[in-house]
Amino acid sequence: MDYDVIILGLGGMGSAAAAHLAAGKKRVLGLEQFTPVHDRGSSHGQTRIIRKAYWEDPSYVPLLLRAYDLWDDLERRSGRELYLRTGGLMVGAPSSALITGSRRSALEHGLAHEMLDAREIRARYPAARPHPDEIALFEEPAGILFPEACVRAHLDWAASAGATLQFESKVDGWEASDGGVAVTTASGERVRASELVICAGAWLAQAASDLHLPLRVERNIAHWFAPAAHPELFSAERLPIYILERDPQAVLYGFPDLGHGMKAAFHHSHVYVSPDAIDRTVGEVEVQRVRDALADWLPDGNGRHLESSVCMYTLTPDEHFLIGRHPAHANVFIAGGFSGHGFKFCSVVGEALAELVTDGATRHPLDLFNLARV
Repeated sequence: MDYDVIILGLGGMGSAAAAHLAAGKKRVLGLEQFTPVHDRGSSHGQTRIIRKAYWEDPSYVPLLLRAYDLWDDLERRSGRELYLRTGGLMVGAPSSALITGSRRSALEHGLAHEMLDAREIRARYPAARPHPDEIALFEEPAGILFPEACVRAHLDWAASAGATLQFESKVDGWEASDGGVAVTTASGERVRASELVICAGAWLAQAASDLHLPLRVERNIAHWFAPAAHPELFSAERLPIYILERDPQAVLYGFPDLGHGMKAAFHHSHVYVSPDAIDRTVGEVEVQRVRDALADWLPDGNGRHLESSVCMYTLTPDEHFLIGRHPAHANVFIAGGFSGHGFKFCSVVGEALAELVTDGATRHPLDLFNLARV
């Protein structure tokens, strides 16, 4: 057998799985169709939010607590800055899904948090313009992950632990049997291993085509704007990361200015694409939609447009993840469908995948992500 484990995809999740498996003394081969730390998938864009009071479902919180510890460990190991604590502000009407869900997670798991009314939001964050009926949940540990640095740190750890990492190495197909797995690359190379881990991101439906997974790939765009006035109010010391729900179909999120403008985006675009044919040009209408929302929330931040970046969400029907063993092949594992909110979990998903491969089970609660539900 050439390797113990082959990993398809070395983005956020695959790089973490490679690092944890190699650190566990597995002979690892990682295959990535693009260059290291590329911008063709879902693990780029300079910044990602990390938070604990998870409005999507309280079941995520135990994973987040472990993810925070693992990001801290990786930061120490790599010597890179991977995480910046800014605090996090979840803003909306008291009955909004964002507020009720965040509060539910905080209360169920005893997470420290504050509830602020509109007057308190404005007093604490002078740049913000909440509507009179809006409230916020504030959590101090929320902040920013730097995705390119995080992926690089996991790749470096994997390589230093002995993993073989091949880039610009597209996979044509794979086969699995009780005796192991065989992967064929586009160059005709055929490699074998005992186990296979598929972390193919937006290409998961193709990489696991036998499962006919009901995935949709959504084209999403992040934008950067220079503050128009009072730039000091938009620094990481004066403005936290935020998520703002005024329209459930167009939830706005954003970041303070870290020296290259304020990043802001809608959580969903509702524009579905093929990952191999995505349009990476950004039109003025797309910029203006975010600008209009930003003008109503952070009016002095609505200055000159600096740049935009296109990425992809891989959506499951319920927007919860898919993590687990292939139903037909005991030696094949899948992690995908992260639905636009997965990057913060890379560290713990990598650990969970390593445990599943090595021990056949993981300490982490993954029932919500069972493949059988889709």
